[in-house]
Amino acid sequence: MEFTTADVEKVFLFDHLRKGCEAQYAKDPLDSDVYAIFKLEEVLTLSPGKHQALWCLGNAYTTQAFLFPDADVAKGHFDKAVDYLQRAENEDPGNEIYRKALDVAIRGPEILMELNQNGMMQQALGGGGGGPSASSNATGGENIKTKKNNDFTYNVCGWIILACGIVAWVGMAKALGPPPPPAR
Repeated sequence: MEFTTADVEKVFLFDHLRKGCEAQYAKDPLDSDVYAIFKLEEVLTLSPGKHQALWCLGNAYTTQAFLFPDADVAKGHFDKAVDYLQRAENEDPGNEIYRKALDVAIRGPEILMELNQNGMMQQALGGGGGGPSASSNATGGENIKTKKNNDFTYNVCGWIILACGIVAWVGMAKALGPPPPPAR
C-alpha cells in the first residue's frame, strides 16, 4: 500500500496532537478539549491552508457547542465552527464530508434548540422542573465536568466487570478439566 505525502502529514499531525492531548489530560483530565483546540489553531498558524486541521477544528467547535446548555455560548461555538468548516470546504471544494459537516454546523443552533426542548419536555414529564433556572445555568460547566467523571467511572466499572467475568469463566473452564475422549 502506497502512502502519499498528505497521508504521512496527517499521521504526523494527529500523532503530535494525540501526544499533546495526552500530556494535557495527565495535567488536567477535565480540560483536554480546550487543549486540543489550542493545538489545532497552532497548526493553522504554521499552515493556514491545512484543510484537515480546519475540518478538525470545525468539528471540535461543533461538538463543543452541543455541550453547552446556554444557547448564546453555543451560538458562538457554532459560528466558529461554520467559519472553520467553510474555510476547509474552500480549500478542498469537492469534499462531501466537509460539506456535510458545514451543514450540521449551520443547522446546529436549531438542532440544539430541539434537543433542549425535548430534554425540557422529558424533564417536565418526569416530574422535574419546567425549565432552566438561574442556578442550573450557573453550574452548567460543573455539570459537564461531573458527566465526564461519571463517564470515566462507568467505563472503569465496565472494564472491571468484564475482567471479573473472564477470570470466572477461565476458572470454571480449568475446574471442569479437559473433555473426555470420544467413545470408540
